[in-house]
Amino acid sequence: MRALSKPRELVAARWLIARQAPRGGRGLVLLLVLVNLVLGVLPVVFVAATSVVLGRVPSAVRDGLDSAAWDSLVAVFVVAAAAFVGQQIFAPLQSTLGELLARRIDGQVYDELMGAALRSQGIAPLEDQEAVDALRTAARELEFGVQSPGQACAGLLALLARYTQLTGYAVVVGLMFSWLAAAGLTVAVLLFRYGQRGGLRKYVKVRFALGPAERKGDYFRDLATQPAAGKEIRVFGLTGHLRDRLRDSYLTWLKPMWAERRRVYLWPFVGFALWTLAVMAAVFGAAGAAGTLTLTQFVLVMQACLGALRLSEYYPEADLQTAVGMEAYDRVLRFARHVETPSAPSPGGAIRPWLPSRIPDPVWTIQFDDVTFAYPGQSRPIFENLNLTFPIGRCTAIVGLNGAGKTTLVKLLARLYEPTSGAIRADGVDIASYPIEVWRAKLGVIFQEFAKYEAPAADNIAFGAVAAMDDRAGIRAAADAVGLTETLDALPLGLDTPLARHLTGGAELSGGQWQRVALARALFALRHGSPIVVLDEPTASLDVRAEAQFFETFAALTQGATTLLISHRFSTVRQAELIVVLEHGRIIEQGAHEHLLALEGRYATLFRLQADRFTSEVPA
Repeated sequence: MRALSKPRELVAARWLIARQAPRGGRGLVLLLVLVNLVLGVLPVVFVAATSVVLGRVPSAVRDGLDSAAWDSLVAVFVVAAAAFVGQQIFAPLQSTLGELLARRIDGQVYDELMGAALRSQGIAPLEDQEAVDALRTAARELEFGVQSPGQACAGLLALLARYTQLTGYAVVVGLMFSWLAAAGLTVAVLLFRYGQRGGLRKYVKVRFALGPAERKGDYFRDLATQPAAGKEIRVFGLTGHLRDRLRDSYLTWLKPMWAERRRVYLWPFVGFALWTLAVMAAVFGAAGAAGTLTLTQFVLVMQACLGALRLSEYYPEADLQTAVGMEAYDRVLRFARHVETPSAPSPGGAIRPWLPSRIPDPVWTIQFDDVTFAYPGQSRPIFENLNLTFPIGRCTAIVGLNGAGKTTLVKLLARLYEPTSGAIRADGVDIASYPIEVWRAKLGVIFQEFAKYEAPAADNIAFGAVAAMDDRAGIRAAADAVGLTETLDALPLGLDTPLARHLTGGAELSGGQWQRVALARALFALRHGSPIVVLDEPTASLDVRAEAQFFETFAALTQGATTLLISHRFSTVRQAELIVVLEHGRIIEQGAHEHLLALEGRYATLFRLQADRFTSEVPA
């Protein structure tokens, strides 16, 4: 059964490639098929014509230039020359049309990959290591277009030329000499091809299985050659250490590949070579010993045999492409499956079969109701039966040490993940009942690792409410509110300056300036109808004094809005009307600043520890 499964796998793999071909356009595919068939026939015509030329030379020389034999020789020579010139014309045409087909198909597969990446309502697939590996591999192969699905399709069609040529040579040997010899020759060539293709398939499987080890080597290579870590590498004398780590990491994935390459190529090819030598010795010996072959027939058989033998080699236009190209498409499909895997509905309450078109405005309460959540693949929950109510129209601060679950709480509120159990309710209604885009339109969220778009400064702010990007006054007001106007006005093109130095007229901002851009984005969202503003570590790049001043300003700017501030700095959120202290995913304290200090609990201890560190900086 295993012997039968391999041919089925090969047919299935070829069929998967062939199914992608119509994406390139039926007209182009048919033209490429025709070009490859012609390219397969022309070498056989050339061999036949040159053999006839050699066979007719004696009679043409004997009869002279004005003889019929000479005219016949010239006519056949013209056919041979035309076949040779035709190959020179059709070979680049095959390459050009194949590249066009590949680009068309890869463009559509890239759209499919991007669609899958953007289709996910949450971010679980983008944080799942298996899905990320599949996404990375697919994107890399599609970007460089060397071993891509499009190249696999072009390579599969290119095989038509090679196997048409092999068929032609086998027919020539069979007609001119022996069908048994033709069969033996064909088997010899196909054995070598099986070795080539089988070896490539095994190599590819090992290559992709060792992807994580290869990426580790790539990391050390990039670290050593790119400027980001250049200063520290030199100051700390890390050059030798990095060189050793790079060598070790590369050998970790190269040694298994070397071993696999020896296993699949060395001894099998010794056997193939012995078979081929035996067949060719028999064919050449029999052809030489036969007394019935004319000169033309002998030359034709010899040339056909040698031409067929050349077809046992590696095909640079097809082999690697067809062996590896669909691996990239397989990664696209794997990633799409991760994205499309439906999340289990919240056990805390069945999701309603109807979807309200809008959320009541205003929302009076937001409540985490017995929420339990664990990240996919992790057994320990981040939250377990969490109950928390946010006061609407007021400022709530969530504080805690790193790893307390602060950012996870924001992800759940933004429905980037769904609770494992329990529910998040707005005025008693599970927010999962609302269309996700309707709920998110109520939120203006800036995460700790906010996006730095390589776009004009105005766009970076306006992305908080993309439908209102033409509100230049609002953009400037948001920038002014966070103290960024003077900085942006000093840029080469003002608000229209691209925030990337490598772009024409572009400029780069400091970490603190970028953080102010992100804060302005949140304020712009608030201006355009997002009544709930969530800031996750919004001032991590600001010093303590600037952070305290920001919270004073921000509280005034967001008066009447529901704001949620996430921070690990206890000393600068004391103006919040409600402070919630998280520790290991549990609420251990909550209340106003003075109330928490009076409790003399965890908040008071950590507040005083942090405040003591910045006594000279934090305003009283």
